[in-house]
Amino acid sequence: MVTLTASDGHAFEAYERRPADASAAVVLIQEIFGVNEHIRSVVDRYAELGFHAIAPALFDRVERGVELDYDEVGVARARELRGGLEWETAMLDVATTVDHVASTGPTAVVGYCFGGSISWLAAHELPIAAAVGYYGGQVHMFRDRSPAVPIMLHFGAEDGGIPLDDVQVVSDQYPDVPVHVYDGAGHGFNCDLRGSFHPESAALAHTRTIEFLDAHGVR
Repeated sequence: MVTLTASDGHAFEAYERRPADASAAVVLIQEIFGVNEHIRSVVDRYAELGFHAIAPALFDRVERGVELDYDEVGVARARELRGGLEWETAMLDVATTVDHVASTGPTAVVGYCFGGSISWLAAHELPIAAAVGYYGGQVHMFRDRSPAVPIMLHFGAEDGGIPLDDVQVVSDQYPDVPVHVYDGAGHGFNCDLRGSFHPESAALAHTRTIEFLDAHGVR
């Protein structure tokens, strides 16, 4: 863990892995469950692929050290914490993290759930090369903030929290944005600690993500 300081003076932690030969960076944005075991494993996976990988603890603005399970108690607490965090202040921490890794090389933001919506905002306002969002439920809400860099979106066809009509509206508005919908996959399909884990969809989405980052110079 490293400690970073945002432009407003807020200090927050981030889980970081930096291979010695890394020439590109990926900022990985948490679900609403904090920088928990799953998110750390995602950071590790990207680092094993050669990326300078880092996940900022965005919930440090509400409560430090948040690591929640995917059970009923964890979900309830996660929603409570998420309700106490403003999008604008979360973006300050993402911007600081992007700046922290920028010297490594081209940088992408890849986010999951809450982080998937953050990825959309990052593509609109941060100096990054590309972004990828997994099942971001608020992308539809932020669709007026057009991406300034290439972005790819992943959604589960069986996601009960994100209407496919909302996904289609975004896809129609931004026909140049690759939007992938995975049959049989629900919300959180990428997370192997959740009951909704869908390994086939997770593997395909990961392959597409890496190919997308490669295509846009993040490697």
